[in-house]
Amino acid sequence: MKQILFVFSLVCFLTAPLFSVTAVSTTTTTSTAKISKEEANKEWQSLSKKEQRIQKKEARKKLKKSLKDLRKGETDDTLILLAILSVLLPPLAMYLHEGDVTNRFWLSLVLTILGFLPGVVYTLIVILGEN
Repeated sequence: MKQILFVFSLVCFLTAPLFSVTAVSTTTTTSTAKISKEEANKEWQSLSKKEQRIQKKEARKKLKKSLKDLRKGETDDTLILLAILSVLLPPLAMYLHEGDVTNRFWLSLVLTILGFLPGVVYTLIVILGEN
């Protein structure tokens, strides 16, 4: 159990800085217009409630899209760690690769329960096949 926790903490520790650095660099390059907080606040207050809701929806959509793009842009280090983890714990590697509990995760879990080797092979095919 200690080995599993060690591997999981190692993967989280090594992949977290990659995601945060990429997120910071993409947000700083996309903001071309520089306005102060006061100006932005005044502009926001001048909008009607309906316009504010529309702006919030658009911002959420952009955020979800950028997070999805960020997850897709896995680096070589992340790929190597996921490949190693897929040999040790295939469902965990699939979960970290997908970012959510999906059908692929459940299939990997079932294959791992039925026989360890099919789960490993399936998870490796999915992780290495997409990159």
